[in-house]
Amino acid sequence: MTSTQTSPLPFLKGHGTENDFVIVPDADNAVELSPASVARLCDRRAGIGGDGLLHVVRSAAHPEARHLADEAEWFMDYRNADGSVAEMCGNGVRVFARYLQHAGHVTAGEVAVATRGGIKRVHLDKDGSVTVSMGRAVLSEAGVTVTVDGRSWPARNVNMGNPHAVAFVEDLDHAGNLFTEPPYEPAAVYPDGVNIEFVADRGPRHVAMRVHERGAAETRSCGTGACAVAVATARRDGADPLASGTPVTYTVDVLGGTLVITEHPDGEIEMTGPAVIVAEGTIDPAWLSIPAGSQEIETVND
Repeated sequence: MTSTQTSPLPFLKGHGTENDFVIVPDADNAVELSPASVARLCDRRAGIGGDGLLHVVRSAAHPEARHLADEAEWFMDYRNADGSVAEMCGNGVRVFARYLQHAGHVTAGEVAVATRGGIKRVHLDKDGSVTVSMGRAVLSEAGVTVTVDGRSWPARNVNMGNPHAVAFVEDLDHAGNLFTEPPYEPAAVYPDGVNIEFVADRGPRHVAMRVHERGAAETRSCGTGACAVAVATARRDGADPLASGTPVTYTVDVLGGTLVITEHPDGEIEMTGPAVIVAEGTIDPAWLSIPAGSQEIETVND
């Protein structure tokens, strides 16, 4: 946040399958959010708390999104909980679209959202669920081996606009505590870090996953991760819609709920799940400069 910010800064809190976000509306891109500011806002003990931050900016006002302004009015400037910039967040896109509806910028139906991973098409369903067209998965033969507590598994390299390593395990407890990133080799496969998913079967076209998200440790859900898991599982099961011409759908259980992922014959992947706004309020502009332990945040429950 810039030191010149003098008026209270609005914020909201939302989640998608308990993958939660601090939302900062800033249509004109007037608020500078430094990595340290984002990390403090996402701090669960001293801040508002979240797995990441959704900075809501008009595409035309942001240098990274101006070229997309003709296709999407709004840009999701997404940050990880540690303040680092990320290309995409699938649950974040759903919550972002729900915020646009909550604020009156859009109504139920179709909305385009600009992200660093490209334009995402979102459908706000009348029943409260949100479906996002997540784009196509890119699968690479350059995988890694993930190791936890002496056990090792090969992990499939799947890119959903951000990098994923998908490992199939017999029991999700084998992933360990996921407080820190599980080691993987060769590290050079993911020079910018990676989201690591551990996957266990639950039934026909039904799996459960845990995830260590890059920059956020274990989260309750990861939308792009669920898509990567569905694609990796389909290929493991011998299903490839691009080859068969038949869509394939997987139910993916995450710690915070359930997501439904469909891969279509043209390669497009759709993700459907809930998105909820739970609170809104304002942040004292002086708060980020107050020493730790004496911060005060004024909040108003929605």
